[in-house]
Amino acid sequence: MEHVVLSFLLASAVILTAATVISGERVNETSATAELVWSKGKLESDLLSKPEPGNSDYLSAGADVDDHDDLDGGFSSLDGVLRWAIGHSDPAKLKESAEDVQRLSASELQKRQLEIKELIEKMNMPSDAQLMQIAIDDLNNSSSSLEDRQRALQELLILVEPLDNANDLNKLGGLAIVIQELNHPDPDIRRLSAWVLGKACQNNPVVQKQILELGALTKLIKMVKSTSIEEAIKALYAVSALIRNNLSSQELFYAEAGDTMLQEILSNSSSDIRLHRKAVFLVADLVECQLENLARAESPFFRNRFFLKSVVDLTASTDLDLQEKVVL
Repeated sequence: MEHVVLSFLLASAVILTAATVISGERVNETSATAELVWSKGKLESDLLSKPEPGNSDYLSAGADVDDHDDLDGGFSSLDGVLRWAIGHSDPAKLKESAEDVQRLSASELQKRQLEIKELIEKMNMPSDAQLMQIAIDDLNNSSSSLEDRQRALQELLILVEPLDNANDLNKLGGLAIVIQELNHPDPDIRRLSAWVLGKACQNNPVVQKQILELGALTKLIKMVKSTSIEEAIKALYAVSALIRNNLSSQELFYAEAGDTMLQEILSNSSSDIRLHRKAVFLVADLVECQLENLARAESPFFRNRFFLKSVVDLTASTDLDLQEKVVL
């Protein structure tokens, strides 16, 4: 029954849109109180035509899509709402209803517009901040399953890419919770948590400072030594993002023996080649930053002959990308 009601309401939205396009002269389209904005205008004939399975427009109209996908997962856009409504409506009834709508007076049509507008607003996708809060709440819920935690972190991984979203993560209490997940017994949860932190602070001094103040650097450096290669790689990625072009975080990195951690990776011939690459890239960034700030104390790298030998030895690597970065 719920699907039937929703189908009727959404079909009404389609009908009203078509009627508004066709009866444009009857309603002032510039009215701020009655305007209903659609992302794509469609004529009545377009809305009422039902594509055949062999037609290239068939899939775009939503006729060959799982009936439950949009309802269970929500609509990603207004176009999705329209496609679903068209695909679940009888063309003959749509035409009849459209004709009825055209007979409405201007005031009645405006009232219907406002009703449909309210319906669409209720069905709008939540904002990024709301989605982030949902993911954060899932992580903060001790009863959340492992799968729920993984899904929440994967969602945050995408959501924190925009700078504004990354800056909002701490305001929502998310940074502290994600850092807390670095202690989770499951290595994949730790891996995803480190990855989220790296994404959030990349080229973002504000978030870099926040993560440092929450004490995550020490934990991330320890994670680089994990027996789980994937966890170690993402931890090193997060460390690199956290200290890149940030002198304050680099000082803490050296204080936490980060240079020793890099030396151990580079001197271990059995280390995963991906770890070698990330370590060399990080060394190159640190050296470049050091050369740009000659007035500051000399980098431990320049004083450690064992470290320098480890770097030079990598010129014999069979990995061309690694060789190139070492030489540069």
